[in-house]
Amino acid sequence: MTFREYQLKAKETAQFPEEETAFIYASLAMMGEAGEVAEKIKKIWRDKKKQVGAEDREEIKKELGDVLWYLSQLADQLGINFDDVAQTNLEKTQSRLTRNAISGSGDNR
Repeated sequence: MTFREYQLKAKETAQFPEEETAFIYASLAMMGEAGEVAEKIKKIWRDKKKQVGAEDREEIKKELGDVLWYLSQLADQLGINFDDVAQTNLEKTQSRLTRNAISGSGDNR
């Protein structure tokens, strides 16, 4: 499955309160889901001595899927092909590696 295929398939289940502001809703929901991933990681760190079990992996996988779903729909709402998002990111990170600029700060390093 390509990222674009995922994006289109995920769109079949998309329901937003207001279509004209769906990109805002998708953005906020994506951050909420990312927070749920972080919360599960925090509890592993706090309660399980940083040991990730099989059940933890499954629960985190579900939350990562929710992040992916909202990310794909945010891109869709902005008219961005999800394949292009993935390709552009790989090109950016490969360029940083080639230029020895992986570490550091700044969006355009």
